[in-house]
Amino acid sequence: MTTAAPTSSAVRLAAETWESLFRSQVAVMRRLQAGQAFKKLPIREYDVLFTLSRCPTGKLRLNEINDHVLLSQSSLSRLVDRLEKRGLVERSIAPDDGRGILLGLTAAGQELQKEIGREHIRDIAELVAPALTAEEQRELLRLTEKLQAFVAHKQPREG
Repeated sequence: MTTAAPTSSAVRLAAETWESLFRSQVAVMRRLQAGQAFKKLPIREYDVLFTLSRCPTGKLRLNEINDHVLLSQSSLSRLVDRLEKRGLVERSIAPDDGRGILLGLTAAGQELQKEIGREHIRDIAELVAPALTAEEQRELLRLTEKLQAFVAHKQPREG
């Protein structure tokens, strides 16, 4: 079964939908970055702490962290070096691979992540809750999860 190529109106709608989603995300992120929560630690550094805090084992390889943050591998390496110097993350040898390095939060990193996270969640609620009803928030969550799942399983086109 072949799928028909999208019509120009379908292409236009997809582009407008993406543009709206992207611009909304940028506007919200700018407001969040300007808030109190990120005075102690920039949002990109917090993102690494948050990613590590959500990991069931508490430790991830650099490439695994890179899968969840919006940074290049080299930028992430420098960022992790800064976090390590501040005593927020620590490196350890992977038990299954003597050459592999795992990163984990230190006690100070866990505490700072929780502190910033609590304030960050309040800031998010102050932006989102007045703009969208609970039902609209659930629908937006459903739609964005559906889009993420599709993109994660879609094979790139050969070109």
